[in-house]
Amino acid sequence: MTTEVLVHVRPGCPFCDMLRSNLKRSGLKYRELDIWQDPDAAAAVRKAANGNETVPTVNVGNTWMVNPSIHQVLAAVKAEAPELLPQK
Repeated sequence: MTTEVLVHVRPGCPFCDMLRSNLKRSGLKYRELDIWQDPDAAAAVRKAANGNETVPTVNVGNTWMVNPSIHQVLAAVKAEAPELLPQK
């Protein structure tokens, strides 16, 4: 199984926009899942966020983070899937 960075978002979320911008700036590849369009993604977020649909919620391997900073995401990638870190 290949590990990837999954970023759960919803339209109009300023925190999602901020994390998205920081992820793009970092060069980290990720896949976005819109919880308003994907019921499975919404269910995963509710499970990770104690029943809430708090976004952004990021999943990397076995690590789930609710509204993380870019530093938290990069640390999780380093721990769970270092091969995904951008080459500098």
